[in-house]
Amino acid sequence: MQMGYGLEASAWVWGLIPQRLLGGADTPVLIPGHGEVLIGSLPLLTLFTSMFMHGGLLHLGGNMLYLWIFGNNVEDRLGHWRFLFFYLVGGVLATLSHVLVSRGSGLPLVGASGAVAAVLGAYWRLYPHARVRCLLFLVFIVQFVELPAALVLGLWIVLQVINGLLGLGIGVGAGGVAWFAHIGGFLAGLLLLVFLGGRRPPRPAAVRWDD
Repeated sequence: MQMGYGLEASAWVWGLIPQRLLGGADTPVLIPGHGEVLIGSLPLLTLFTSMFMHGGLLHLGGNMLYLWIFGNNVEDRLGHWRFLFFYLVGGVLATLSHVLVSRGSGLPLVGASGAVAAVLGAYWRLYPHARVRCLLFLVFIVQFVELPAALVLGLWIVLQVINGLLGLGIGVGAGGVAWFAHIGGFLAGLLLLVFLGGRRPPRPAAVRWDD
C-alpha cells in the first residue's frame, strides 16, 4: 500500500472499490491527481474500513444523526454486542449490494450509510408505531409533526428504490449516492433480525427527533 497521497486520496486506499474487490489486491486504481496507482491493501478489509470513512462533515453528521435517532432503541432491543455484530454485518451486506449492481465501478464507496440503513430496517420492523417528530416544510410554513415510524421509514426506503432504479439508467458506478447500498442495508436489517431474535416490544419506543 502506497502512502502519502493526502487525506482525500485515502478514500481510494481504504474505501471499497468494486473493481479492486472483484479483481484482486493488485488491481491498478486511478487516483485523481496521482495517475494510476497500484494499491496493495487487502480488498476484503475495505468491506469494513469503508464504513468508517466519510466524504465530509455533512456526510458523517447525517449518518450519525440517523444512528442517534434510531440506533438507541435497536441497541436496547438487541443488546450491546449483538447490536455491534448486527451493525457491522449489516454494513458489509449493504456494501456487497452496491458491488452487485456496480461491478465495473472504479470509484470508492465510503460511509456508514449502509450500516445505518440496516438499523433503519430493524427499527421499521421493531417499532412501526413509534412516533417520530419530523420537520415539515410546506411552502412558507415550517412546523414539527409526529408521524409513525412505519410511514417515515417506509417513505424513506421507497425513495431509495426509486432513485436506485433511476440510477440504473445513467450508470450506478458514475458516482454520487450508493442507493443500492441503502436498499441492501435496509433489507439486511430485516433479515438479520430473524437470526438475532429481535421481536417487537409490547410498547412503542419513546419519540425521538428527526430533522
